[in-house]
Amino acid sequence: MFRYEGFNGTIGASDIHGNLSYVASQPRPKLSGSLLSNQLLFADLAPLIGADSNAKQKARGGESKQPADKVLPVEEFKTERWRDMDADVEFTGKRIVHSEKMPFSDLYTHLLLTDGVLSLEPLRFGVAGGKLDAQIRLNGQTEPLEGKAKLTARGFKLKQLFPTFEPMKTSFGELNGDADITGRGNSVAKLLGSANGNLKMLINDGAISRELMELAGLNVGNYVVGRIFGDKEVKINCAAADFNIRSGLATTRLFVFDTENAIIYIDGTANMATEQLDLTITPESKGWRLISLRSPLYVRGKFIKPDAGVKTVPLLLRGAGMVALGVIAAPAAGLLALVAPSGGEPNQCAPLLEQMKAGKAPKTVKN
Repeated sequence: MFRYEGFNGTIGASDIHGNLSYVASQPRPKLSGSLLSNQLLFADLAPLIGADSNAKQKARGGESKQPADKVLPVEEFKTERWRDMDADVEFTGKRIVHSEKMPFSDLYTHLLLTDGVLSLEPLRFGVAGGKLDAQIRLNGQTEPLEGKAKLTARGFKLKQLFPTFEPMKTSFGELNGDADITGRGNSVAKLLGSANGNLKMLINDGAISRELMELAGLNVGNYVVGRIFGDKEVKINCAAADFNIRSGLATTRLFVFDTENAIIYIDGTANMATEQLDLTITPESKGWRLISLRSPLYVRGKFIKPDAGVKTVPLLLRGAGMVALGVIAAPAAGLLALVAPSGGEPNQCAPLLEQMKAGKAPKTVKN
């Protein structure tokens, strides 16, 4: 048995402290202990979890393993190594140093590795004034790898997610979400490309504009927002999304934005196996303030560079048709579980979802 107690050191510009023990036991040796970082730079976290291999490859003069036309990481996990040793290690990062695009504040995880089965239960991040709580389990005993992930996002403050977007600075808006996904594959791309599960998300009391889309790096979103609202900022009362995921194909059960000017419905799929989007955006005006868009919009093509444009079919009253088919009541009821007051203010998603749950489309007025 080897013990390394009360140590203090650095990894890059991050401090690291703690206690570790290594037991040369059978059938496998085991590493146990607890680690603490008072100030953790995200860039220094990558080597600890093996996420810097592409950077190392480039530094050696080689090429990145990630294809230029792919967004989801394709590098494979070396699961054969997971059976060389067991582990039981806790890690706490009290303060995370990050850029404005990564509003993480703290980190805690409990890592268990037992005979090739790796779990992070829990993996917790402080994010934008809220919490991201994940339970992740990767079974390296199987070929290919079996993965399960359950994520809960609560209380993400929109003003902290987009700190440089002026209209959001007085917002009480929050983002809440749930995801429960399983998949098989030896890379993130293959796990998601075979995934089954559900994804739900709710945003209340925010704002949207072309400027916000630029801040988020969403060029297609910039186009879509510009086509519907022009250059002005528009208040979002509620944004609700519910995706069903089967064999890597995420299909909208309900995806709706309730803004001060319009109800915007989004229908379609995101294929994570082929990294292809196929979405239709249909706005329904609440009155004369919406620009005279007479056809729905589309977003198609590769994740990394999708295309957007105007469909050649007339704009139909989408919400009324959904209610007639009875397809929005069940997902609306499920999303109500994510409704929570924010900043002492009532959540504006509640009345919208209650209306849909009752089988009624939000009231709109056609131009």
